[in-house]
Amino acid sequence: MEKEKMEIGGVSKPRYEFRTFGQNFDNAHHRMARFSVPVPEKVWERHSDEIYIMSRTNDINNTKIRDGKMDIKTYVHTLDELELWNPLMKGGFPMKVEMIAQEVFPAFQVEIPDFNKEIYTFEEFIHMIQIHPDLQAVRVRKQRFGYMVNNTICEYGVVLINGARVVTINSESTEIDDIKKTIREIGLEGVENINYLQAIKRVTGMINKPLANE
Repeated sequence: MEKEKMEIGGVSKPRYEFRTFGQNFDNAHHRMARFSVPVPEKVWERHSDEIYIMSRTNDINNTKIRDGKMDIKTYVHTLDELELWNPLMKGGFPMKVEMIAQEVFPAFQVEIPDFNKEIYTFEEFIHMIQIHPDLQAVRVRKQRFGYMVNNTICEYGVVLINGARVVTINSESTEIDDIKKTIREIGLEGVENINYLQAIKRVTGMINKPLANE
């Protein structure tokens, strides 16, 4: 069967991913840039401000809000230490209470609060998160540099998590062998695979564990 051609910045079927976080991946970043084929200018460098909703009781559903849109992905399984995540839901604000009650809060795996409105604005939703004892809204600012190595979609990113600076590097594809080859070539074999959900929890203290190279 012919391999799916990865398209950086595009939409394809769910992909396996290796990602890690730490304080310094300069050498791996340098090698990634050297091995990369040319990529579209739109992904050379991207900036975004996002809010991740962290739950003390959930480690499988990743919720973020960017440009007023909510995106929830759910963990499927790990194969050869690579993680597969699938879209769970997407929604915009103002958001109907039915979506919040039936799709959003169940993903957090926390006690669902009482609702007194039919529609919630972004500000009202964030207030609900802030007053919930098991939830936390975390501001994440990203500066991402895109690459393509061995037909895997790659990036190096500088990330501010509530102002704390960390760096991240990743490779993702539908083909596990292509990711493993990329990890080997850029010098990241043996480095822990850490997703955004876990990284943010470690930085904010929800998990007492360091990042990959602190």
